[in-house]
Amino acid sequence: MSSPHSGPSRWEKLGRALRTKTAVFDIFNVRYRHPARGAERDFVVIQAPDWVNVIALTPERRLVLVRQFRYGIDEFSLELPGGVIEPGEDPVAAGLRELREETGYAGTSARLLGSVHPNPAIQSNRCHFVVVESAVPTHAQDWDPDEEIQVSTEPVDDVYALARAGGISHGLVLDALMFFEPHWRAMAGK
Repeated sequence: MSSPHSGPSRWEKLGRALRTKTAVFDIFNVRYRHPARGAERDFVVIQAPDWVNVIALTPERRLVLVRQFRYGIDEFSLELPGGVIEPGEDPVAAGLRELREETGYAGTSARLLGSVHPNPAIQSNRCHFVVVESAVPTHAQDWDPDEEIQVSTEPVDDVYALARAGGISHGLVLDALMFFEPHWRAMAGK
């Protein structure tokens, strides 16, 4: 048994079995064994594709936002543009594609800001955050069949104030804003 000072043990993965396949993700039973105690347990793991969220900054230093109905909360949500990364697609390319499809905007200097595991207790995927500068409307929106998106732009500081006041509640959008904040402070000379 490991001592409290050596940290937790890495469980040994014994196998996995598909439990449910959906259009959005797959659910697996994954069997693990504790290396010291020998205890074996099945854990539920959701295997979903990676996602991307885009911080799109206009030349006027406004952020491009999307407002859309979200079925999980049965309510509207104010968010950053984003979506599913296609298999083999680069996160930056996916971010540019999602920005164009959802909002009609395109920009320059696209780069990866960072990535997080949305919920490592039960999910295996990552969400990547891409920043795009000089974002301007250049294309018609090209929504997925179930999307209806209202696009707006807001001053960056107003978006942070809104997020801090609870007006933005999507956890991954808040993560993206956290990753962007030091860059914004440097750009704004704060």
